[in-house]
Amino acid sequence: MNTRKWLSDFAHLFYPHTCAGCGSDLLEHDQSICIHCYSQLPETGFAPLSANPIEKIFYGRLDVHSATAGYYFTKNSVLQHLIHQLKYKGRKDVGLQLGKWFGLQLQQSGRFSNLDYLIPLPLFPHKEKKRGYNQAAVLCEGISEIINVPVLKDIVLRKRYTDTQTKKGRSERWANVDGSFEVSNPALLTNKNLLLVDDVITTGATIEACGFAIKEAADVHLSIAALAWASND
Repeated sequence: MNTRKWLSDFAHLFYPHTCAGCGSDLLEHDQSICIHCYSQLPETGFAPLSANPIEKIFYGRLDVHSATAGYYFTKNSVLQHLIHQLKYKGRKDVGLQLGKWFGLQLQQSGRFSNLDYLIPLPLFPHKEKKRGYNQAAVLCEGISEIINVPVLKDIVLRKRYTDTQTKKGRSERWANVDGSFEVSNPALLTNKNLLLVDDVITTGATIEACGFAIKEAADVHLSIAALAWASND
């Protein structure tokens, strides 16, 4: 046994490295999610498809070049647990791993190329300070490692606090977020190809409101990518 392997095994005894999904220790040292849990993530297959259900959400609402969601979000699923770990348990490593896997989908699709920047959907500053980070920004970092596109943080600001969207209908969601975003430096986005990233999309109201603010910059080409889709069907 070589020294590096011995030290790794010794450290594992005192600092066990376990899967964020199921708690198994059968995973690679540089992974946060095991192969079994990865196999439980239900891919949508939307990335290479035009006119997919995510793009249809924005028909007649927001001019979007391409849009996708990586996985189907369902209650009590492995994916819900992983997103909960990312958002509420400080597990940035989970977001980076999910972002990398999602980045591979975007890369292989061929429809999300020639991007200038990734833009994470911003959180209200107080909420981000309390959480310690913006989960959408963490996902962007993982995506960026795969597709080699820089992340542009703090270009879009959330001007006011908004209530949770979880139990609101479509019109209530829009009223809740309308006018709550602004771009700090519109000239930086002029004539750029942008990918707006969020963790979960449902009705698309929050992303739509953010997209409207971004589109106020001149000649912006906007695409949208959400890690997961929580269908209302």
